Amino acid sequence: MGTLSTHVLDTSLGMPARGVRVTLESALSPCADLVAGDPLGAGVTDDDGRVAVIGPDRLEAGDYRLRFDTRSYFAATHRTGFYPEVVITFTVADPDEHHHVPVLLAPYGYSTYRGS
Repeated sequence: MGTLSTHVLDTSLGMPARGVRVTLESALSPCADLVAGDPLGAGVTDDDGRVAVIGPDRLEAGDYRLRFDTRSYFAATHRTGFYPEVVITFTVADPDEHHHVPVLLAPYGYSTYRGS
């Protein structure tokens, strides 16, 4: 079954970003039972900056959003960031595949890619 995981690395500190709240939402109603913005799962990054599984056991084909609470993370590390949250919208084309969405984070920038 297709699952979803994420990983946040703080590139300004050169270490995993521990304690980042992450929420998974529906972006464009992948099925009739969901409305855009509906929360589907949530988690907090562990000591390795990971949320091993977020959301249901299977993500149907469609568009989804991962919302990262970077404001709270930077406040907890006594820093100010430019982006209070990072929102990544992505498409699940094959519901049987595992999807991994890493984020490379710094106070004034971020990047992402499809991981494995």
